[in-house]
Amino acid sequence: MAASDQVQPEDWVVLSMAPAPPERVRGWFAGIDGLDLRFPEARTPDAVRAAIGTADIVVSDWSSALHVDGAAVEAAPWLAFVMSPAVGLDSLDVPALTEAGVVVANTAGLNAPSVAEWCLGATFAVARSLPWVDREVREGRWPQLEIPERGSTELGGRRVGVVGFGAVGSRVAALFVGIGCEVRYWTRYPRPPAETPGATWAGLDDLAAASDVLVVNLALTDETRGLLDARRLALLPEGAIVVDASRGGIVDLDALVDAVDGRRLRGAALDVFATEPLPLDARVRQSDRILLSSHAAATTAQSIGRIFGLVRGNVQRAIAGQPVESVVNGLGPVVVRKGRSR
Repeated sequence: MAASDQVQPEDWVVLSMAPAPPERVRGWFAGIDGLDLRFPEARTPDAVRAAIGTADIVVSDWSSALHVDGAAVEAAPWLAFVMSPAVGLDSLDVPALTEAGVVVANTAGLNAPSVAEWCLGATFAVARSLPWVDREVREGRWPQLEIPERGSTELGGRRVGVVGFGAVGSRVAALFVGIGCEVRYWTRYPRPPAETPGATWAGLDDLAAASDVLVVNLALTDETRGLLDARRLALLPEGAIVVDASRGGIVDLDALVDAVDGRRLRGAALDVFATEPLPLDARVRQSDRILLSSHAAATTAQSIGRIFGLVRGNVQRAIAGQPVESVVNGLGPVVVRKGRSR
């Protein structure tokens, strides 16, 4: 059914805000009956508000470029369910959605193995200057003795600080414990020792001051925005490495680049940025000591299969009147459709 056609009472209108080609999104939901899949005409807030007015279900934008904010909620009288294909909820006004009776679910934990492995692999790459060595060899040079001069180091026995200890952070800690690192972690509330084998809790400032590697795995909220600012980055030991697979805006990027360019820090690995895609004139692009990734830590075949299996399954369950999984806003898991007689 085209977006301009009359909405039939039996059709559930699903608005996809995901940053993916329409043909790919259609593939996610192929074979589900009673579904009318639609897309905003443009990736703008105005286009979202225009398209959301007939939506029963929204599949949100994992890149956080498009938001379901208060204005969008007000423009969506039929909205009953929002499915986030991500863990973070920073693109959703969850209180407004909850007040409107909209069930919200995410894919918490499904990307944890992939993201944790990326954090470990990225740390190895920075510690051994692998991106720089690769470029040098491709350009005809043969760096060998120069690598130690750049600060190449082993990771075994290093002190690792993990900021955030959810599904990803706990796996990150386990991986670094497994290669012989001394691991500490920070969350607002310490976990029981039985839940943190090999890792101990520390206050955030103390954690930073004693971390040769600092790995950030936090959700972006009002409380975490700017959490790792210039002051906290200055607490890191000389030669430390920062790895960020959380959300752009938690780490002060300018302060981080200053510290790397000034050789106080060994380097960094970044998978997330406040503006994505990363602008061409972004200062961070100029540093050959900072590994850049395209918000791709979770994009393995296994992770994508788990995530979009749940997205598809939850949409199918919502339409069938069955309980959806991974609800995050405290509402009942059975999605009740609004206004079937439209």
